[in-house]
Amino acid sequence: MSKNLYRKIQKVLWCGFWGLLILSFTQKDFAQEVVDETVATISDGVSRPELITYSDLLWQLALESDTSISPPRSEDLNRALQTLIDLRLFALEAQRLPSAEPKQEEIDAQIKRIVDTFKSPEQFQSRLQTVGFDSIKDENFQRMIRQRVAIEKYIDFRFRSFVIITPDEEKKYYRDVYTPEFRRKNPGLLLPKFEEVQAEINQILTEEKIESDIEKFLDDAKQRATIIPLFKV
Repeated sequence: MSKNLYRKIQKVLWCGFWGLLILSFTQKDFAQEVVDETVATISDGVSRPELITYSDLLWQLALESDTSISPPRSEDLNRALQTLIDLRLFALEAQRLPSAEPKQEEIDAQIKRIVDTFKSPEQFQSRLQTVGFDSIKDENFQRMIRQRVAIEKYIDFRFRSFVIITPDEEKKYYRDVYTPEFRRKNPGLLLPKFEEVQAEINQILTEEKIESDIEKFLDDAKQRATIIPLFKV
């Protein structure tokens, strides 16, 4: 697991989680004709096995503004596969908990964040159309973003709500990490007092704790799950 896993997951949630959730729809729902193959199967021992197809990898990459899909590179496809495996494990876990239906304004806000990662709305529209959607108003696209918002809420609840950072932890970080790093980067400048940067330190430690908890969750989930790769991409 990478050190910046939590940030990467958040980026993917903003930029393309619907690629995973497309598994719940049939191929006939989309205009694009793709010769498809199953790349991997995932089972948690409770739900029926889920498939990740080659099209799912393309759909994942389509919403990543800095990734080519014509044609996709092998390393990007493999990265997309690992992302979809991780996110599918979150989805399986989230399905077990009741949750409030996302509001339309939350869905619209998520779509805006996705669009903002592209150079223009027109570029995003073009990428959407390559995978079979008419526009951001497409019913299936809206449905998938709604599901994505629900998953993001689950991640926030599961990993953020229960984080506790103690004053002792904040002071230790200030002494052992913040102070030497500040002096290295800002020689000659007056070191801020602990109270002036306490909120910033709390935020840093919170994100580090969330990242660590997510890594542990995924490690444990992968040990419990059965993940079968079927062919190399």
